[in-house]
Amino acid sequence: MANFDSLENAREFFYKDKFATSIGIQLDEINDDSATCSLEISDIHCNAYGGVMGGVIFTLADFAFAVLSNQIHQLTVAQQVSINYLSAPKGDKLIANATCRKDGRTSSIINVDVSDDTGRDVAQFIGTGFKL
Repeated sequence: MANFDSLENAREFFYKDKFATSIGIQLDEINDDSATCSLEISDIHCNAYGGVMGGVIFTLADFAFAVLSNQIHQLTVAQQVSINYLSAPKGDKLIANATCRKDGRTSSIINVDVSDDTGRDVAQFIGTGFKL
């Protein structure tokens, strides 16, 4: 059963996630078993080499994980997460697609695939959510 009855309701709730929203992360789609978030890349997201900082990519994936895990069961917190960085983004936008791999009694497993707007695979994030 979904906790948010609409995209606007979810956006209103997650607007309180000040770090993610302050760097420009947007909640684009949400349903019972998936969520999509995105970020327009700008200079503030870049490291000293001019590439997108890994922490920005992680934050986007973590936000998508939080949205979907709390859609499944509110309150859910991260118990364990991992990320594999696959490629440097080449586009102007990052997109994180979160899907539920397992929804158990006390925990959930969420996979988040991060790509850029050129279709390039950027990162794979796997999170275990603990249901409070």
